[in-house]
Amino acid sequence: MTLQDPDIAEAIERELRLLDPAVRASRALAAELHDPEFSEIGSSGRRWTYEEILAALPEMTGSTGNGPRHEATAFTGTVLAPGIVHLTYESVLDGRRARRSSIWRRTPGAPGDTPLRLYYHQGTPVPEDLG
Repeated sequence: MTLQDPDIAEAIERELRLLDPAVRASRALAAELHDPEFSEIGSSGRRWTYEEILAALPEMTGSTGNGPRHEATAFTGTVLAPGIVHLTYESVLDGRRARRSSIWRRTPGAPGDTPLRLYYHQGTPVPEDLG
């Protein structure tokens, strides 16, 4: 699949919205983008649940308009099955690089026009000596 695939394009657009400080600072906006069964293994190694991430996002680095912002590049996407998209990309936040992997899905059994929601995310730090 290519980045022009509508589901891949939607997943990238929604991933970028999640990196927006205004969305990160709003529990309601962040909840619209996260699947209720969401889980994450953060770049710190911590496991996060849906409720934990929604509670913590407003206080995380990158969640204020006047602080450091996430810069995301090098997106790739694959449709794993209808309504399920795997994204990979790299991010930089306050000088720290991470490689990221996300799975976006439509609620099982939902109509095809139902928005994708973030089901799983993992961030892996990139040591400074790696390119």
